[in-house]
Amino acid sequence: MRFKVATCEGLILTALLAAVARGQEAQPKTNPQTPPAVADDAANKDLVRLSEKGEIWLDLKRKAVVVDGQVCLREGTLEMFACPKGTKEHESIVALNCKAQEVHAGLLRIGAVAGTTVRFDPEYKAATGPVVDIYVLWKDSEGKARQVRAQEWVKNSKTGKALEYDWVFAGSGFWKDEETGQQRYQAESGDLICVSNFPSATLDLPIESSQANDSLLFTAFTANIPAKTTKVRVVMIPRQKAEEKKP
Repeated sequence: MRFKVATCEGLILTALLAAVARGQEAQPKTNPQTPPAVADDAANKDLVRLSEKGEIWLDLKRKAVVVDGQVCLREGTLEMFACPKGTKEHESIVALNCKAQEVHAGLLRIGAVAGTTVRFDPEYKAATGPVVDIYVLWKDSEGKARQVRAQEWVKNSKTGKALEYDWVFAGSGFWKDEETGQQRYQAESGDLICVSNFPSATLDLPIESSQANDSLLFTAFTANIPAKTTKVRVVMIPRQKAEEKKP
């Protein structure tokens, strides 16, 4: 056996978090139900870069993780809403220009606490964790700024309507290669923002959603999705608990 699973949060990019901590202090949370007004300019003073190579930032004012990417699929069945670029574009709507572990690190930095990933044995237990509201920003063919909730790009194949569930920060996990001793984040294989349940998912749906090809529940909502290769900005905002909201 070459690998085993490890789940210690302390393995999440300590160096990255230390770098981000040198940025400005976070400001009070805004209502996560309000779509984010995130500037297109990645150099905006409210954004702190989280990675030297990845196109991922923290919006410290709004407590959001901001990632750039592109549309990679407009038709067909789905297992993910979004995956890291170069992984599962054939079953994801958006390919993000960052690593999955960088998204995890960003969510931790703005105060989200990972829950638990889905379990199938001895019985099904849905993924748990704080709800993360996800928005997609882009410019249409006329140059007009657009933004929608990510759910609007995913269709429930049974109802014909947009995805009616929220994503939760399940947290994925690590596996250790016993030959090299290296720890590897499981979601790097593509399981970043999932619509089918995966024990390796960073963000998952808290409902039973099969990954079997003949049982896939969700498809791309083609009519709502811009052309392939359209550049997009995905904004993830952990939802504020009711008791934490200010009057």
